[in-house]
Amino acid sequence: MTVDAGKGFTLPSGPSNLCFDKEEFMKTEFHVDKFVVECRRHVQLESLRDDLNIYLKILKSAMIELINKDYADFVNLSTNLVGMDKAISSLTVPLGQLKEEVLNVQTAMDEAIAAVEEKLKHQQEIQNNKACLQRLLNITQSVEKIEHLLGIKTSSQSTSQSPGQLSGQLIERVATEFNKLQFYVTKSRGLPLVEKIKPRIAMITTTLQYSLEGSFLEGLETNNVDILRQCLRTYALIDKTRDAETLFRQHVVKPYLEEVITEEFIRSGSQGLRGMFAKVVEFIPKKCKVLKDVTSGGSGTTEVVRGYDFLVNSVWPEIVSNLEARTPSIFAPGNPDIFHEKYLLSMEFLARFERMCGSQASVKRLRDHASYQTFMTKWSLPVYFQIRFQEIAGAFEFSLITGLNNADSSSEFQLLCTSILWEMLGRGWAGDVFLPSLVHRFWKLDLQLLSRYTTWLDEIYEEENTRRKDQTGDKHTKPVSGGGNGEPVRSFSPHPPESSANPPITIGQIVCLICDSEKLTQMLPGLFDTTVLPRLQEANVQDAATLKDCLDDCKTAIEARLPKFQQFIVGDIITQCSVYLKQVSDIPRLYRRTNREVPSKPSTYAGNLLKPLRLFVDEHRATLGDKQRHDLLVHVFTTIAQQYYDVTCEVLTSVKKMEDSLKRLKKARGSDKSSGGTHGMTDDDKIRQQLCVDVATFGKEVESFGVSPALVPGLKNLQELAEEAKATISS
Repeated sequence: MTVDAGKGFTLPSGPSNLCFDKEEFMKTEFHVDKFVVECRRHVQLESLRDDLNIYLKILKSAMIELINKDYADFVNLSTNLVGMDKAISSLTVPLGQLKEEVLNVQTAMDEAIAAVEEKLKHQQEIQNNKACLQRLLNITQSVEKIEHLLGIKTSSQSTSQSPGQLSGQLIERVATEFNKLQFYVTKSRGLPLVEKIKPRIAMITTTLQYSLEGSFLEGLETNNVDILRQCLRTYALIDKTRDAETLFRQHVVKPYLEEVITEEFIRSGSQGLRGMFAKVVEFIPKKCKVLKDVTSGGSGTTEVVRGYDFLVNSVWPEIVSNLEARTPSIFAPGNPDIFHEKYLLSMEFLARFERMCGSQASVKRLRDHASYQTFMTKWSLPVYFQIRFQEIAGAFEFSLITGLNNADSSSEFQLLCTSILWEMLGRGWAGDVFLPSLVHRFWKLDLQLLSRYTTWLDEIYEEENTRRKDQTGDKHTKPVSGGGNGEPVRSFSPHPPESSANPPITIGQIVCLICDSEKLTQMLPGLFDTTVLPRLQEANVQDAATLKDCLDDCKTAIEARLPKFQQFIVGDIITQCSVYLKQVSDIPRLYRRTNREVPSKPSTYAGNLLKPLRLFVDEHRATLGDKQRHDLLVHVFTTIAQQYYDVTCEVLTSVKKMEDSLKRLKKARGSDKSSGGTHGMTDDDKIRQQLCVDVATFGKEVESFGVSPALVPGLKNLQELAEEAKATISS
């Protein structure tokens, strides 16, 4: 149902409990599927069907009521249409005639419009032809006028030039007329008259340029500002500014630079390349000052001729051209030290040249100039960096071959490889090596060096770890007696077998490796702040914080490798110390049925238990830092205390079992005789007493190393075990 059909029509109302709104059916955008989906969200389909059936019955009833209400109109509808076809037929003929008349009028109007458009087109052609003729007349008049001003005599057979030196004002008049002539010729290109008159125009151009060149060179020789201003204004007027710049380059710049920029000048001069560049710079204030004043308004010049840049378009291209052709040796990268010196001198000269340009716009034109790009690409910076890379990376890689050798006494590090690494990390930023254009490459090289050092640490660890696994059970993994008192020798690694290609790492080398690595990571931030950051700022690198994060990642990677090496040290020390713990099991044998006195002094092993550790600390006191030494001691004490606890616990358990067994045996025999002892102490009590004395001695030894017992968890357990044993001793 359309909107018009629904006007004035209202749907009959239905029950209030219907699941839909009857007005939905009257909306223009009503769609059955959408209606069903919306209703389905609220009620079941069966309920929707029932409500629709109810409303359908209401609609049928309403329709019947409507028909009954207007029944007379329905019945008379056919009667009212009688004779309507005759009325329509009577209108057909007049309407056809009207249509024909309208078509005739339309045809007449179209013909009139076409005639008017044709006349307008013809009029436009006439106007174009008149304009073309006027331009041709103007061309002829301009050519004749310019020829008259330039003194060019013509005849019907030939055209000859009568050259003469023209005054500045006359040249400017000629240039103005010549500019108009060029405009007319451009608009009339291809016409026969223009083609015919071209030789005369070419003669005018040649004569005008000849006069302009003469006046321009005269102004340069005499430094006549007025002549130069008129000439430059004239060149700009005829759109030949580049001709003036080329003329200055050929007649003034080139002769001077060909004498200065030579290999002989570099070799013979006392200052070499620096002196040559200084001589080139002298040319600018000597020969270019007047032109700069005229074209940029210097020295109080009131009238400025815009559109010229003689330094960029005349001087600089000639400098680059002569450097390429006459001094190619300065670009040779074979000797990196010489290349570095010449590159810096050249960049210094370029910076001075840019400052002489006088404006940021001029500097931008210089950097966009093709000769500038040519000059910059002549420097083989990748080749130079490759040479430096081989020097730096090669020196470090070579040091890794004997990396565990001791460094020179003057070095801050203990090992050769770490000393060389530190030297190479700063080498790329040194004044005689670094170039701002290669800042990204030198930074990457430092990260590569640190990564290689990290990989080398992994290689050293894997090699030593594999060696230790392969030799498990050999004598180097067992305690080695160094004398009659049972002390182990101080060497933590045995001499390698003759068939071994690489000797095993000594404990001293591992200590140096850990100390060097930690010291390296501590010094890296300082290297960045004091050495790298100024170079980054020099090269205008903005995101220095991100680069420092990369360095922190390298630092973290090195630090993550050190605990594995520390385990080697801890393991070797514990292996030697744990030898003495075996003597704890011998204490019962020393007191059973021996009638020894009550123990008051520590056992021999108690005094020797930490002797290997003390020897190690004394030997490497100068190398180990306070924190490194403290952390290592805590690790060693924690492990030894646990082992001490285990063996002591075993002895006490064994003593307790033996004691209980003897008591049961005595009880069975009915004997009260003591197993021997002094002052009422049994042998088992003496054993416990000796263990208590030894544990107390061990605790004092730990404290003597400057380590708090609270930091050694196993020590507290051991002391508690001793206290329990002491509590069971008979009075």
